[in-house]
Amino acid sequence: MKSQNIPQKMAYSLNEVSRITQISPKVIETWEKEFFFLNAGQNSSGQKIFRKKDLDILLRLKELLEKQGLTLAGAKRKIQEEFDVKGAAPVNPDRLKKMLSQIREQLKDIASSLEKE
Repeated sequence: MKSQNIPQKMAYSLNEVSRITQISPKVIETWEKEFFFLNAGQNSSGQKIFRKKDLDILLRLKELLEKQGLTLAGAKRKIQEEFDVKGAAPVNPDRLKKMLSQIREQLKDIASSLEKE
């Protein structure tokens, strides 16, 4: 779909994005997990919302995968180049909680050993 046919808004719901891109919501959610640069947020009622940039990325991803036949890794590299997105994938929340818990325990041990001295 051409950019001029896309309604200009600050945010788009998952259903709007699905309708505009002709990509099922399940695929969009899968791509969100695969591509760290897709940043769906949530509105006050907890529904997913996407920025215009996310919509543009989804349209380009679809083109790269379906029309140009790139792999997910190839499409990811191309998107990173074209949209100038950098950085590592965010840490999994469960892994982050585990790491923070370990750090907390280590700090407690340090505090305890300092109190003994």
